[in-house]
Amino acid sequence: MKVKEIMTQDVATVGPEAPVTTVARILRKKAISGMPVVDEDGRVVGIITEVDLIARHARPHFPAYFAFLESIIYLESTKRYHESMRHILATTAGELMTSPAQTVNPEMDVQDLATFMVEERVNPVPVVDEDHRLVGIVSHTDMLHMIERAEAAEELSEDASQTGPQGDADS
Repeated sequence: MKVKEIMTQDVATVGPEAPVTTVARILRKKAISGMPVVDEDGRVVGIITEVDLIARHARPHFPAYFAFLESIIYLESTKRYHESMRHILATTAGELMTSPAQTVNPEMDVQDLATFMVEERVNPVPVVDEDHRLVGIVSHTDMLHMIERAEAAEELSEDASQTGPQGDADS
């Protein structure tokens, strides 16, 4: 099965200039976990998720350091601190988004997609064409719908194989 068979094609998007409050309202009203940020040509330039919005209200992580001869020596990377400050100070989608967004092709196999989503811890994932234009999005919910349909079809198949030609059970 291919990504194009399970993806959502009617995708909510925002431009980079959209206020963060607008993004939060759209995610809540549409009950979605994230949405792509696209440019005026429909190309994906980033993605914003619920986690990005929640991170705006988290306490920043200050890296451990010690002072030595009027200098500060960090004992860990400052990347996490800078990332948390970026979230806290963001006022637009462009400032808050994760960029570049991790995207997939509509022809990708669903098993490869599942592996990608688990290993990279991404949800949702924009689906783009060869020009990087948005054609859909796939989320954990889409994957669960696919699993549910597959299991229901399997149960029907098992029921049919246990029933005789005239609908009588072969017991």
